Amino acid sequence: MFTYRSNYLQPFLRKLLIMLPLLIAGTVATAQTTSGAPAPSIWDNPLALTMLAIIFVLLLVIALLANVVLGTARLHFDKQKKKNNAAQTITAIALFLLPMMASAQETAEAAAPAGPTSIGGLSATTFWLLSTVIAVEFLVIIVMGLFVKSFLAKEKVTLAVVEETAAAKPSSFKVWWDKLNSFKPMEQEADIDLGHDYDGIRELDNRMPPWWIYGFYLTIIVAGIYIWRYHIAETAPLSKQEFEIAMKHAEEEKAAYLAKAANNIDENTVTLITDKAAIDAGKNNFVQMCAACHGKSGEGIVGPNLTDDYWLNGGSIKDIFKTIKYGRPEKGMKSWQDDYSPVQIAQLASFIKSLHGTNPPNAKDKQGDLYKENAAPAQDSATAKKDVVSN
Repeated sequence: MFTYRSNYLQPFLRKLLIMLPLLIAGTVATAQTTSGAPAPSIWDNPLALTMLAIIFVLLLVIALLANVVLGTARLHFDKQKKKNNAAQTITAIALFLLPMMASAQETAEAAAPAGPTSIGGLSATTFWLLSTVIAVEFLVIIVMGLFVKSFLAKEKVTLAVVEETAAAKPSSFKVWWDKLNSFKPMEQEADIDLGHDYDGIRELDNRMPPWWIYGFYLTIIVAGIYIWRYHIAETAPLSKQEFEIAMKHAEEEKAAYLAKAANNIDENTVTLITDKAAIDAGKNNFVQMCAACHGKSGEGIVGPNLTDDYWLNGGSIKDIFKTIKYGRPEKGMKSWQDDYSPVQIAQLASFIKSLHGTNPPNAKDKQGDLYKENAAPAQDSATAKKDVVSN
């Protein structure tokens, strides 16, 4: 995880790794010299070999942990150099004193009354010295583990502080906006303070934002172009001329719309036409197609009289338009929507309305229901007869 090394931990750990084997060798030598009479070699004792193997494995663990500590403690030990030097001295002294303490202990045991002289084939002194080395190595491992845990905790705190600092960093947009407006930092406001205080509001000598100044210059350029184009060169119309052009264009669109909408007339939108030319056009069509059944003057022959107040299918302009358009096949009248356009049917219906009250000669008797303009819609004649019978 970390790639750096501490210049202060390396000598200490190097001494430690050298002292531990020396301590083991000194312990073994002391045990052999104090045993008195010749005894079997320690290297032939299984218990001794097992304990030495444990000591060697723990020594490897200490070496690995030392490597981790070297990678995690550089900054910490830079600040704690003096304390570390003192700790190195104390540790070295303690390690050098251990064989001396072991020799003193062995001398005391030799002078003591009779007791157990061997443990597992080893002298008591050798056994306890090897056990002490193992205990010391365990202690070193625990201490190094605590060091690593402490350093990792500090690293987490450092990372949290770095992340918080990064989060507090202003956004790139804010930095860009501040540069665009040439804002002065709050730390430099004292340099632009004019010394005028109005109820706690201080006047600062802030310069105009560059974008505002350049925008003002741009409006001057645009105004010059406008004057040249509209009032000097006259290459574009003024507002009044634009209005006249727009109105002319609207009239053309209106005429095109009316010409197109004329053929969209139906029985729901038709209105009475009073234009003489349109009435005459409707009369010509009536004489050609309708006079055979209704007479040239609308007096009625096979079909009903169209000049009185009585109507079989309604007498309004919409009713007449509908009757002409769809016909009355049950009464012998065909549909004319395939023969005439909606405009022509509207002209024809308007002509028929103009025949009302003309009283032509040979007028046929009234048929259907009485129709009055602006009155309620007339009922069908068959329905009217049923109502009379039921009454």
